[in-house]
Amino acid sequence: MNIQDYLKQQQERIDQFLDQVVPPGHILAKTLYESMRYSLLGGGKRIRPILTLAAAEAIGSKNNGVLPYAAALELIHTYSLVHDDLPAMDNDDYRRGRPTNHKVYGDGLAILSGDALLTMAFELCSQPASESPIPAERQIQIISEVALGAGHDGMVGGQVMDIQAENQDIDLLTLQTIHNYKTGKLIRSAVRVGGIWAGATSTQLERLTGYAEDIGLAFQIADDVLNMTGTREELGKDAGTDAKRGKKTYPSFYGIDGARELAAECISRALRRLEDFDEQAEPLRALANYVIQRRN
Repeated sequence: MNIQDYLKQQQERIDQFLDQVVPPGHILAKTLYESMRYSLLGGGKRIRPILTLAAAEAIGSKNNGVLPYAAALELIHTYSLVHDDLPAMDNDDYRRGRPTNHKVYGDGLAILSGDALLTMAFELCSQPASESPIPAERQIQIISEVALGAGHDGMVGGQVMDIQAENQDIDLLTLQTIHNYKTGKLIRSAVRVGGIWAGATSTQLERLTGYAEDIGLAFQIADDVLNMTGTREELGKDAGTDAKRGKKTYPSFYGIDGARELAAECISRALRRLEDFDEQAEPLRALANYVIQRRN
């Protein structure tokens, strides 16, 4: 399949939904919505929600009922970027080729818009479905899945470990743990949410989970390589920031070529997890290869 065509189609589908659920403004908090939309609708690959859609498709569902749950993953991802860019964290000036949220709206509003995006994600997940409703116990399972991927035992926990590891001589196992939590857990949740929503069997969900863990690691390795080899024009933000912050990365341990080989091994392993799936899983297979071939 043509992965670029698939990505474009699904990005448009997700962006249309996001544009509808985050209104242009509110009489009591117009600037808040402007700030939320600035970061949410200012570009982005939409990898996490697309993985949710593709996982549901692999189990046999293509309808729009899964969109609120897919969108929730993008809301959480965007909030994490807004907060990551703040002076108290990574102190970045650019994101997706534009000034970061706090550079435009100030630190306080950037914090609050991130908070609003995070809580809106759970609002979407908990609403009664208007299309293709699922059993209540499955909806609760999805909410729990998203919370685990995003919170203290997931992305946020990984961000804390990442901050604490700056300028520290950490070992490879520590690096793997950091990235498993910081990046991998939300990707894992994105895939599992699609599978759960579509009614995957326990065996199917186990294989989707393994696939997600493998591509999550490959995604982070590819990010580490791009941070060293990419340009600001390609990345939409400053390159070489990991080295400036004293962060250990996969190229630190393996070199650039060795890191790329490790990422390729992860993708091979992920594809083997899908061997028992039929052609409906082709988007997942194509996304796995895209993870290490992208330039941003």
